[in-house]
Amino acid sequence: MAHVNVPQGRRWPGKPRWGVLDVVSAALFTAVFVLLVLIVALLDSPTASPFAIDSCPAEEVDNMPCEDPRRNSQLSREMNFYRDRHCPLPGETPLCLVPPAQRVPDSGSVAGEPPQERKGHQGWMKEEGPYFIFPSGGTMFPDGAINYIKKLGQFIPLNKGLVRTALDMGCMVASFGGFLLKEDIMTFSFAPRDSHKSQIQFALERGIPAFVAMLGTRRLPFPASSFDLVHCSRCLIPFTVHKGYLVISGPPVQWTNQDKEWADLQAMVHALCYKLITVDGNTAIWKKPSGASCLPNLNNFRLDRCSDNDDPNEAWYFKLRKCITKVPLSEEISIGAIPEWPQRLPKTPARVSLMKNGIDTFDADT
Repeated sequence: MAHVNVPQGRRWPGKPRWGVLDVVSAALFTAVFVLLVLIVALLDSPTASPFAIDSCPAEEVDNMPCEDPRRNSQLSREMNFYRDRHCPLPGETPLCLVPPAQRVPDSGSVAGEPPQERKGHQGWMKEEGPYFIFPSGGTMFPDGAINYIKKLGQFIPLNKGLVRTALDMGCMVASFGGFLLKEDIMTFSFAPRDSHKSQIQFALERGIPAFVAMLGTRRLPFPASSFDLVHCSRCLIPFTVHKGYLVISGPPVQWTNQDKEWADLQAMVHALCYKLITVDGNTAIWKKPSGASCLPNLNNFRLDRCSDNDDPNEAWYFKLRKCITKVPLSEEISIGAIPEWPQRLPKTPARVSLMKNGIDTFDADT
């Protein structure tokens, strides 16, 4: 019988022999794999990772940056300084994660007492099923914002492209600004106190520009001649918009027991050379003049003109002064002389000529 001599290395094909190099490679691969698993586990751990940030506390659900009433209540009350914007120092700024925004806002996103219960009786909003309805009413618009705007349109060219930008003070839920959008007028609405944040939130969630600001110690963050129309509901703040319109509705315009306040307001506006357009009920409309036909006479109010070095376009955290900014009364940059909207859009605004190197700066930016 023949005998086949099989080589020593081929006797057990199912059991390969491992060399020293194979063992070392396998051990190294296993160690690297275990190390990667440990690193991933550490990074996913909210306690072990140095990059982990906790979610914001539930009590901060209604927090507004730089609008902390607990902090502001300790500040000076002169000229409503404590109600102005005050940001915490870098070391005092909380570091936490804000929950993602809702795709569809609902009433649950508003903290505190439901607004329909707190303000529903005033007529500026009401609840219908899962929706909030804004019927354009409210304490300032008993006949609705639409009828109110129609009344203003009898004296102000709202739908002819002459008025493009507006500022609404004491805006509530910005019904006035919202309905002006139908006239192609961009309105910035603001409320003076943080207690109005729910109303500002309703405006923002409807796509209406709105913010919180207190016009007491600093200028608003807008350059001079930014607005063609200024609307003030329940306030006594005079504005010097260049040949623009100032509308004040509510006290003290012909209100009972406020005759002196109404007389003082008329005297101040007259001293600023505003032209009274009309007084309709509790609504008064003035227009800023153009040309050099009137020079402000402010001595009776202990107000002076600002120095020639005063820049009316300096607005970022600029402290208000007890003086009236000198604004050139030029017919070329007034409402009616500038192109109508949207024809003015591709053209260099005539108002930038009021700024130092304004035309060159505007051309460089565009």
